[in-house]
Amino acid sequence: MTVLVIDDDFTQVERLRTYCASLVYPPIEFLCAETMAGGKDAVARNVVDLVLTDLRLPDGSGIDILNYCKSLNPIVSVVVMTAYDDVREAVTILKKGADDYLVKPTKDEDIGRLILRVNERSVLIHEALLPPREGPAASPAAKGIIYRSKGMAEVMSMAARCADSAATVLVSGESGTGKELVARFIHERGRRKDKPFIAVNISALPESLAESELFGHSKGAFTGAASERMGRFEEADGGSLFLDEIGDISAALQVKLLRAIQFGVIERVGENAPRRLDVRIIAATNRDLRAFVSEGRFRQDLFYRINVIDLHIPPLRERKEDIQLLIEHFIAQFNERNGRSIRGLSREALDRLMKHSFPGNVRELENLIERAVVLSRGDLIKTEDMPPEETSIGGGHTHQAMPVGIEYEEAMKRFERKLIEGAMQKAEGNQSAAARALGITERHLRSRLERLGLK
Repeated sequence: MTVLVIDDDFTQVERLRTYCASLVYPPIEFLCAETMAGGKDAVARNVVDLVLTDLRLPDGSGIDILNYCKSLNPIVSVVVMTAYDDVREAVTILKKGADDYLVKPTKDEDIGRLILRVNERSVLIHEALLPPREGPAASPAAKGIIYRSKGMAEVMSMAARCADSAATVLVSGESGTGKELVARFIHERGRRKDKPFIAVNISALPESLAESELFGHSKGAFTGAASERMGRFEEADGGSLFLDEIGDISAALQVKLLRAIQFGVIERVGENAPRRLDVRIIAATNRDLRAFVSEGRFRQDLFYRINVIDLHIPPLRERKEDIQLLIEHFIAQFNERNGRSIRGLSREALDRLMKHSFPGNVRELENLIERAVVLSRGDLIKTEDMPPEETSIGGGHTHQAMPVGIEYEEAMKRFERKLIEGAMQKAEGNQSAAARALGITERHLRSRLERLGLK
């Protein structure tokens, strides 16, 4: 296992180094840093099992180290060392999320017990015998919603409480977070569970056919309407209608949707006869609808009508505690589908996944695990079974720590340089192709190349 000590007390560091070197089991790789900046850099660059950090560092605090480590990889054990045996300080440290605390000067027996405990936990994780599902694990009724994090627990608690009502629900969150799964959970937990659940992706509907798709049409209502057709609202009568990507609905349709929700009445295209329906609306979006309202792109009255219950699903990078459970779930799922018997992930592969930012969220993780299960040469997924670090299934980038203290403008310039260099390499120097890939004009690209000094 790898132990990182962050302390500017040379004597303390050397005592810990000597003790770790004396251990026969587990064999230890010892790393050290004198500052918060150095410690953060070591955590970002290495697979670390245990971080021992002093509470007071020259350029920061052990609490800062704790927060950084847990945000980067929650399974890393972090123990804070303090020179004062103060119960109140110890309680504060533990409340902040530390796995333990030690009083300096540390005792060899305390360090020994700590290392054995952390190693035992690391073996369970890194040998893919994932830890038991503790805390608010997935409910059987959730059907595929796997979680342990507090953020998702709050979302699912609210979803369960509103399931039996008739209130409209707006599920928001980035693409790939599982908005439709939450919508189905609400339907299946409510009194409409035996009635239809109809899902419609608004962004996939051509504008000319969207009204007919939602509300239906009568025979001869428009060219090609050879027979009457029932719309999705009528199909969902008595049940739930899930309107995905509702932020993409046209202004004309917003008026009709508002009337349908407010009065429970629709009219088919080409008809004047109103049809009364009993449909519960669950909408979803990955857009900022409040901003759309202020810009005049979305009706304010419709926004308040669909936003009675607001459920925001946090992105996967903000609930990394769920990654282990999701990995376990997806490995089991794809083992069965592909006739494989993968046990889990190597230590390095799991560390890399925990540090990844997952721009594609759960969907990206699912695709990544499926790829790894199919391509793995053994019964353990290793880093070579994953895409290269500079790419991801979702097209995003893995987390790479910027040097601590770097200025914002410099950081953005480095990021832009890397992005443009990558596009130019893939386009083999063709500026037109690179500009298309980046979604900018060729003139804009040439301007950026000149400003960044790229040839």
